[in-house]
Amino acid sequence: MLGAEEIILSRGAETPGKTVVSQGSYLSSSGKAPDNHVHVQVTVEELIREIKEAADQLLCDRADRGDVKIIATAIKELRHALSLFARYRHMRKVTIFGSARTPRDHPAYQTAVEFARRMADLGFMIITGAASGIMEAGHVGAGKERSLGINIRLPFEQAANPIIANDDQRLVNFKYFFTRKLMFVKEADAVALFPGGFGTLDEGFEALTLIQTGKSHMFPIILVDEPGGTYWRSFHQFVQDTLLKRDYISPQDLALYKVTDNVEEAVAEIRHFYRVYHSMRYIGRKHYLVLRLRSILPNELLERIRSEFADIVVEGTFELVGADPEESNDSHILHLPRLRFRFDRRNLGRLRQLIDFINREAPDPIFPDVPPAVPNL
Repeated sequence: MLGAEEIILSRGAETPGKTVVSQGSYLSSSGKAPDNHVHVQVTVEELIREIKEAADQLLCDRADRGDVKIIATAIKELRHALSLFARYRHMRKVTIFGSARTPRDHPAYQTAVEFARRMADLGFMIITGAASGIMEAGHVGAGKERSLGINIRLPFEQAANPIIANDDQRLVNFKYFFTRKLMFVKEADAVALFPGGFGTLDEGFEALTLIQTGKSHMFPIILVDEPGGTYWRSFHQFVQDTLLKRDYISPQDLALYKVTDNVEEAVAEIRHFYRVYHSMRYIGRKHYLVLRLRSILPNELLERIRSEFADIVVEGTFELVGADPEESNDSHILHLPRLRFRFDRRNLGRLRQLIDFINREAPDPIFPDVPPAVPNL
């Protein structure tokens, strides 16, 4: 979430075509048009030309062969992965992380199976690292038709599990962790972490960091233990006793994740997150943030939001608006109402609290839920 023109960890691709210049002219809830803005949309063709120019510059730089090989491999891996995931862009997805070493008879494995089954029943697809243990459990619960795998080539413990092995329509293999990690988060509508080792903790901290710093769209992160388990409760205790007490994080950052040992509660957390909230996107030179909603907020609720969340607005106030011309490539959700404001782009924990507040207090949705199919920032 950098400038209004930048798309960070967003899903989808812009529609190819000529450069589009649009001027905002929608009305706010006050009946006044906001400051007009002009936005230039860079075409796919122009972006590809930039990639080619950057590649040619490597020759001028006399770049080392090993460095060029990293770039070439990363581009090829990402192109293939983006092409595969584009087929499923119309479906919401949950990324599951957890240990590859968890045996099938372990309670955490069974909990992951049940969680994935419940999410698949709700229409979600399940993304995992495609290997054994918790990753396999996620695919067992979801079934092959609802499974996607993002594998990493390692010399040990990372062969694809039998649910998804040899399926080039649902499985992509990576050489590099950094390209693989990008796809895990970019495509996620939620992340569920089960007990695991260094890799699991790495993925969990990465997801938290990306949201906390505004480098990713907002999504729920659930830390799931088996019934009576203490793995994530111990983690949460460490976060409170060490990180929070030393002021390494803010109290509001605790809103970015939820700890539970109950599958029903984990599923409910994701369902509630998308009860009214749909997606978010930055627009305009003044970096307005718009929250797309599935329900129209009544005036009294809007006034409560203006009062209780004024601390995250740097100028003006919260306004109910329609779709901005910049969102024309989100044609399937142009009908959704928007909450627009100039976010301080710092207090992401408070932003999550605002989304939770809207989901809790807003009237029942009147628009069906459809996932964003193009960049949502």
